[in-house]
Amino acid sequence: MSDKKLIGVDLGGTTIKFAILTDDGKIQQKWSIRTNVLDEGSHIVPDIIESINHHIDLYKMDKSQFVGIGMGTPGTVNRQLGTVIGAYNLNWKTSQPVKEQIEAGTGLKFAIDNDANCAGLGEAWKGAGNDGDDVVFITLGTGVGGGIVANGELVHGINGAAGEVGHMCVEPNNGYQCTCGNYGCLEQYASATGIVHLAQDATEEYVGNSPLKEMVDNGEEVTSKDVFEIAQTGDYLANQVVDKVCFYLGLACANISNTLNPESLVIGGGVSAAGAYLLDRVKNNFEKYAFPTVRTSTVLKLAQLGNDAGVIGAASLAKQFD
Repeated sequence: MSDKKLIGVDLGGTTIKFAILTDDGKIQQKWSIRTNVLDEGSHIVPDIIESINHHIDLYKMDKSQFVGIGMGTPGTVNRQLGTVIGAYNLNWKTSQPVKEQIEAGTGLKFAIDNDANCAGLGEAWKGAGNDGDDVVFITLGTGVGGGIVANGELVHGINGAAGEVGHMCVEPNNGYQCTCGNYGCLEQYASATGIVHLAQDATEEYVGNSPLKEMVDNGEEVTSKDVFEIAQTGDYLANQVVDKVCFYLGLACANISNTLNPESLVIGGGVSAAGAYLLDRVKNNFEKYAFPTVRTSTVLKLAQLGNDAGVIGAASLAKQFD
């Protein structure tokens, strides 16, 4: 084990999170800045460079103390070239030479990967995955993303699209249309936006009394958090929605696990804040559809690292330079 430090960067559309970690993954310092997406996102990389250099000086550290920088980003990543394209929430429509610019601006080695992959690496290394070699991570937020660690390595696929679990088809007949153009993707049923869509449709067909129906009928803004909280009070309609969500998610977890048989399948993201109420129902469906050997060997868990998963996983990318 080296006594050198790692820098992790988690680039999001609203906030850029940073952390300085020990070589074995302990966060020593962390901070964040707002993401400036103006002028086609041209301020983002200079802001990252300036913030890293400023904090190294602030903490009276020397660049020789660092192994390198790892970063997770939205969009399509070319890991070899260190470029990103198609990160629309960053206004990055054209290819961005991120690695070249950050290495030139900081003097440190730099590695980059998809943000969901980095969160998966973080949970596999220091979170619920318990540093296992075979871990699948599913993140339930505005969309549904994933990261797959097999034999201790991230799985990228031929064109970097491995781990796109949100686009697994779980409703092939008359499924909701997804932003990807297909129908019936998991993202349309288990993301925060998908859960609200399910709730609105279920409300239209429901004739009984329900706090959830009342909210929808009154035109109030309903969130996935509202759906789960109302369900926990025993509301029949809200529980119907939660049961559907957990059916689709449990089916997807079984299909993924039947293919990969990971040691752990970790569920994170904002929707996972529903905790055991979500996990227990997902497990019931997982056990229904999982292959017997998988059912008794793959363990479904809730993520443990919260917002730190991305920076921890990103920092681990820099370990290749150690």
